[in-house]
Amino acid sequence: MNKRVAVIGGRPAPIYGAKELGIDVVLVHEKGAYDKEISDHCERIIHADIADGDAIISSLEELHRQRPFDRIITTTEVGGESTGKAVDYFGLPGVSWRTANLLKDKLAMRDLLLAHELSPVAYKRVLCKEDAVEFVKNNGLSVLKPAEGVASLHIHPCNDEESTLSAFRSLEEAGVQNIIIEEYLEGPVVSVDSFSFNGKHLPIGYSQYRMNDKYVEWEVSTPSSDAKPWLDELKALTCRLLDAIELQEGPSHSEFVLTAQGPRILESHARLAGSGAPELVKRAFGLDLNRMFLTVPLGIDKLPEFSPEPIAGAAIQFFVPKPGKIVKVENVLPPDVVVRFTKAGVEPLVFLPFLFELGEAMSAVVIQKHEGDHIPHLNTVADCVSGYVLTTGKSREEAVSIANDLVKAVNFIVEP
Repeated sequence: MNKRVAVIGGRPAPIYGAKELGIDVVLVHEKGAYDKEISDHCERIIHADIADGDAIISSLEELHRQRPFDRIITTTEVGGESTGKAVDYFGLPGVSWRTANLLKDKLAMRDLLLAHELSPVAYKRVLCKEDAVEFVKNNGLSVLKPAEGVASLHIHPCNDEESTLSAFRSLEEAGVQNIIIEEYLEGPVVSVDSFSFNGKHLPIGYSQYRMNDKYVEWEVSTPSSDAKPWLDELKALTCRLLDAIELQEGPSHSEFVLTAQGPRILESHARLAGSGAPELVKRAFGLDLNRMFLTVPLGIDKLPEFSPEPIAGAAIQFFVPKPGKIVKVENVLPPDVVVRFTKAGVEPLVFLPFLFELGEAMSAVVIQKHEGDHIPHLNTVADCVSGYVLTTGKSREEAVSIANDLVKAVNFIVEP
């Protein structure tokens, strides 16, 4: 009999090919928030609020009674805690509510890391503006941000009373109530993508980023040259972190700042990374995290014993053109590059359209904006909607160089 899983929200890539693997997928998603073609890969689709654990439980309970699910899993941040609540309710292996909550609540995570003597970082819960001012006075350059923030939203560096009070006002105006302040971690940001099973953690890929002054990542590349001098320590720290949060199985994505004192944990997630990272890992390290998402927990594939060595370099770079109304989009792309265009006037239901079908292309370009469209200011990762380039090279540096050239070959002309 086929294995059966419920997948809560998220992007469709990990579900592709599930039937061929002998897996029946019940997708729980919000109406109109997914491509209809994904239904070809599912047993059925149920509509529910993916952030509401009780709604998920209610939608699955009768189905589970009729034929139990082997797993309830998610690839999306918004469904983390709600999926954990369903996992606990049905008594299944997977990411518990406690683990999901620790990863979402940055204060709870810092408390846990302190208790485990992991990655020392000065921090404090901010209950009033005086808390923030005092912290900056004692620690110098700091970062004031939401304790449950996502997508680089509302991150405010501050180094004196004036900038601190301004940052606090900005968070108040945005309706942020749960606030944390941390010492500013100076150094490049890198990440480690891992997979766990039965409490064993396997670090797989390691990437680095380029970002704007609002900490929005507009390029991801792997294997990270910045991470290499710290690789053994990064892998060990990743495993200790995942032990501390009691992650038992599934993908995880942990971010670090490489400070002069060594790697410091920035944040972590018990899910597949965004921005096409699983595709980059596949190209650079040969392991398919999208496939493993389903197959390893279900016993179809075994978790490898050892971390793979890199076999190539890979990069994804988003177009970040000047904001404004588009007059024309021009390109002088080489003939050997695979090019895809979204339909004009149609908003894609996935963050990276065509990504799944571009897996065999060494270099690919996706253009998502057209004449008459508006290019937004790059305030969050969600604003990376003009398109992207995806490249493979002999090394990370070569992949990035190819991506740079392809980005230059596309010109979004906007109104003056």
